[in-house]
Amino acid sequence: MNFILIALLIFIVSISMTMVGKGGGNFYVLILVFAQLSMQNAASTGQFILFTASIAALLVFNKNKTLIWPLAVLIGSLISVSAFLGGYFSHNFEGSTLKIVFSILLFISGIMMLIKVKEKNREQTNLKFGVWKFKFEEEDYFVNLLVAVPIIVLTGFGSGMVGVSGGSFLVPLMVLTCYLPMKYAVGTASSLIAVTALMGFMGHLLQGDVNFYYAVPLSVVTLIGGLIGSKFALKSKPKNLKRLFAYTNFLAAIIMIINALR
Repeated sequence: MNFILIALLIFIVSISMTMVGKGGGNFYVLILVFAQLSMQNAASTGQFILFTASIAALLVFNKNKTLIWPLAVLIGSLISVSAFLGGYFSHNFEGSTLKIVFSILLFISGIMMLIKVKEKNREQTNLKFGVWKFKFEEEDYFVNLLVAVPIIVLTGFGSGMVGVSGGSFLVPLMVLTCYLPMKYAVGTASSLIAVTALMGFMGHLLQGDVNFYYAVPLSVVTLIGGLIGSKFALKSKPKNLKRLFAYTNFLAAIIMIINALR
């Protein structure tokens, strides 16, 4: 695949996915696999360029006060360790196995993108065991840690292993278990995607599975795309885009499974 075409596709993905709180790592990996990179190289390179896109988005969302740092620190501390371990242990799996795992994650994330997420009432009179309360912008928020923590750890490990961001899981997680408005969930997800991508990349780096020939120039492309996409996110309603991305996730998963079984 021509490098200019690769860069163009990744640029489009970085803009589109940043708009809806997804890192786009699944599509980055898919594009890089079709560019003839091994699954390990595609995963590590995908996470490196994903990191740059999410950092750009983080700066924009933080400036506009849609990034909740207390929640980002809690989830980020858990997901960083699990993403690092996922990236590190990915070297022990066959490329075809990783492709199948990757395809399953694509299907699951596609389904989650189709789920209609409602912002629940944050008024709670009694704090139950395992529920953490915090305040942001004069509003009280509640996090069900018994539900959130296991999902966060599994998301981080799986994301780090196959080179995706986990944003498709993190955004619904924050809305369903933390009762966040969508704009805060998308903004906070940018910091978590950055942590997941960086730690997953570091795990791959220790195993030597990095193609810097692709990673460095494409990181510049995703940096610009992340800036553009995050600014669009602050102005747009991404409902139709989420539906579109869910269907493209299903298509990408089918293509990847076919590629793995050949």
